[in-house]
Amino acid sequence: MASHRKPRTRILTSPGSRRTAAGLTTAALASVTLLSQSADAAPRAPKPTIEEVKQKVDGLYRQAEVATQKYNAAKEGAEQQRATVNGLLDAAAKRAQKMNESRRELGTFASAQYRTGGMNPTTQLMLAKDPQEFFDRTHLMERLTGRQKQAVTDYQEQQADAARQRAKATSSLEQLQKTQTSLQESKRSVQEKLAEARQLLSRLTAQEKARLAELERQKEAAAKRRADELARQQAEKARQQAEKERRQHQSGGSSTGGGSTGGGSTSGGSTSSTQVEKVLAFARAQMGKPYVWGATGPSSYDCSGLTAAAWKAAGVDLPRTTWDQVKVGQRVATSDLKPGDLVFFFDDISHVGIYIGDGKMIHAPHPGANVRVESIYYDPIYGSVRPA
Repeated sequence: MASHRKPRTRILTSPGSRRTAAGLTTAALASVTLLSQSADAAPRAPKPTIEEVKQKVDGLYRQAEVATQKYNAAKEGAEQQRATVNGLLDAAAKRAQKMNESRRELGTFASAQYRTGGMNPTTQLMLAKDPQEFFDRTHLMERLTGRQKQAVTDYQEQQADAARQRAKATSSLEQLQKTQTSLQESKRSVQEKLAEARQLLSRLTAQEKARLAELERQKEAAAKRRADELARQQAEKARQQAEKERRQHQSGGSSTGGGSTGGGSTSGGSTSSTQVEKVLAFARAQMGKPYVWGATGPSSYDCSGLTAAAWKAAGVDLPRTTWDQVKVGQRVATSDLKPGDLVFFFDDISHVGIYIGDGKMIHAPHPGANVRVESIYYDPIYGSVRPA
């Protein structure tokens, strides 16, 4: 009996066919291996050098200081706006009270008129929600007494004033909300910059941290050399000025000159030596306290918080931010700096310190550092001012 099963497909078993299959398998495995190696060998960003890390961290600290000044400005603006809003709300409440008093007076007239002859159209218009309707019908005005006319006029004026006060208060509240939003954005920016800086520093090995510290020492040494040179120049200028005055005294001259320009003197401006002494004494008393962004003392400071607090101790109120402090007083050349002057840094004026003489200053440097003495040449100088 014939079979109905299909014939089985025969598998190639010749040596040539086996070699072909083995070659295909080997090629496939090689391709997989190459793909795996390619994936593992994907280009990685090179590890930054210590110099690059330092530059990055310094940049982040500077950006944080800029954001801190924005935060300080927004906070000061919010406080001012809040005071303005409170004043406007108080004024609006007083206007509303006066408007109610005028309304009560109108009610008195209406009651009297009702008792004498009933509620007539004039009274109805007077008690309308919109007194302007009353004035639109000028022929009715002739039927009112002078006192009644004045009462209606007063009511209308009080109503308009109250409306204006409410509008001002509403506008100020909206501005306050915008300022508070800016305040939060600046705060968030500061926190992000500082977190990024901390993260970069935390990745360094002990050897890399030692190298970073060495770079800091080199920068400080270079800044100190420049400070020493400035101190030498100022001392020479003071010596020359003293010699000039001595000769004038010996020759019998009565002229005292136009004011000393020596580096150690506090003459030549309106700042008294007593004020300067108070500023410097306060600044020195804060040495060792930590930098905290947005802080104004007494346990911590940011840079402009320290300068404002020091001058306040001498009876001089400075604005809160570096951007406003640089506009106070008279501008001073670096070569003419005197103790108590404020020195500002960077093109964006994001940092400030108090000059103490000999090319040095007391300042609150940056997060993670304490109030300390440092060369004014540690960072690029923008300019200087004598506050008083």
